[in-house]
Amino acid sequence: MAATGATDAPPEAWANGYLADAAGVIGGAWLKYWIDAGAVLSSIGMFEAQLSSGAYQLLGMADLGLLPAIFARRAARFRTPWVAIATSAAITLAVSFLPLDDVVATANFLYGLGTLLEFAAFLWLRAARPDLKRPFRVPLAMPALVAMCAVPSAFLAYVSVVAGERVFALAGTFTALGFGLHGVMRLCRSRKWLRFNHVAATEQEIMVLV
Repeated sequence: MAATGATDAPPEAWANGYLADAAGVIGGAWLKYWIDAGAVLSSIGMFEAQLSSGAYQLLGMADLGLLPAIFARRAARFRTPWVAIATSAAITLAVSFLPLDDVVATANFLYGLGTLLEFAAFLWLRAARPDLKRPFRVPLAMPALVAMCAVPSAFLAYVSVVAGERVFALAGTFTALGFGLHGVMRLCRSRKWLRFNHVAATEQEIMVLV
């Protein structure tokens, strides 16, 4: 049995999509089709969850005046932010043409950079603005907070370093695009080329999580 299993499922065969083939070898065609259907439904659920969170993030940025007011438009019947949803879906469709491994690695890389930025903001705000109003406060002294953030930061830095050249290129492109869009939004607001909602105060724009 061990020799047969090694022949039917060599290590080099375990690429993307092979789980369904392995299920077919183990349980037959019916199990292969069930695995395929489960993978499709799982992907749809994950996409819908990500689409919803991303769309409402665009909605919140529009409410704060960081994006044009059109992103805050809601459907009359269901009150869903349809412009933000359409934008998120278009971005997802464009990224879907890239190799899956690069998409996953780039998403993890950018998420790691964002988390490092949050840790840096956490420590900087605690040191520079200890009197800033917060939803809650971590009851630790500054050295303990630094130690608390150092451990996950080390793992995130390691993952970022070993990401690879293509991931660096994609992440750099998306980061540069974000900086460019930020400048474009500021220019459009100053020249009144687009309509923005009331711009909140600086401290209200920052989501302080410390």
